[in-house]
Amino acid sequence: MEPRPRSFWWLTAFFALFVLFLYGPTLTIGILSFQGPEGGLTFPMRGVSTYWFHNLFEQQAVGDIWGAFRRSFVLGLMVMAATVVVAIMGGLAFRKRFLGSGALFYLAIASLVIPSILVSLGTGLVFDRLGLKVHWATSGFGAQLTWTLPFGLLVMFAVFNRFNPSFEEAARDQGATAWQTFAHVVLPIILPSVIGVALFGFSLSYDEFARTLLTAGSYNTLPLEIFGMTTNVTKPVIYALGTLTTIFSFVMIGGFLGAVWLLGKRRKA
Repeated sequence: MEPRPRSFWWLTAFFALFVLFLYGPTLTIGILSFQGPEGGLTFPMRGVSTYWFHNLFEQQAVGDIWGAFRRSFVLGLMVMAATVVVAIMGGLAFRKRFLGSGALFYLAIASLVIPSILVSLGTGLVFDRLGLKVHWATSGFGAQLTWTLPFGLLVMFAVFNRFNPSFEEAARDQGATAWQTFAHVVLPIILPSVIGVALFGFSLSYDEFARTLLTAGSYNTLPLEIFGMTTNVTKPVIYALGTLTTIFSFVMIGGFLGAVWLLGKRRKA
C-alpha cells in the first residue's frame, strides 16, 4: 500500500479545523449546559449536573419558552406545507415556457438577495397599512415564505429539468387521467426530493430570526425568545435550552433522512 501524499494530510487537517469551527460553538454550549447549580456562563465549570435541564421544566421568570417552541413548531409545519405545495406546482408549471416565465422566475427568487430585515419591515408595514393584525401566523408566515419558497422552487426546477416525460406518456397511453398520472407516477418518483423541500421549509422556518423579528406581533417564536433571553438571563439555563433545541433539530433531520431511506429501500424492493 503506497503512503498517502503530504497534501492528503494537509487537506485532512484543514477539513478537521473547518468541522471544529463549524460545530465548536454548538459543542461548547452543549458542554456548558451541564454546569452545576452554582455554574455560570463561562469556563471553568463548577460541577457537572443536569440541573439546568430540570430548571427548564420548572416555572420560572425567563420567558415563555415552551409557548415560543409550540409557535415555532406550528409555524414551521405551516411554512413546510405551503413551500412543498407551491414548489411542486411551480416546478410543474415551469416545465414549459410561457409568456413572462423568465421574469416570473427572477421575481420568485429575488427575495433571496433582499436583506431579511427589510423583508420583515416591509411585511409588517404592509399589514399595518392594511389594518391587519401583525401576528406570527399571518404576517410572520408570509415573511418566512419569502425565504423558503425560492429554495423549494430551485430544488423542484432541478428535479423536473431531469424528469423523463416518457413515464407520463406511458401512463396516459394506459388511460390514466392527469391526476392519476401525477399521483401514481410523478409523485412517487419525485417524493425523495419533495421530502428534501419539506426539510428545507421546516428547518429554515424553525430557526428564522430576521424575517420574523418585525412580523411576529406580541408573541415570540423560539429564536426571538432565545434572543430576548440573551439580554436578561445570566444562568446556563439558556445553554440547556440551546442544547435541547439543537437535539430536536437533529431528530427532525434524522426523521426526514430516515423517510428518504425507507422510500429508497421500498423502491428497490
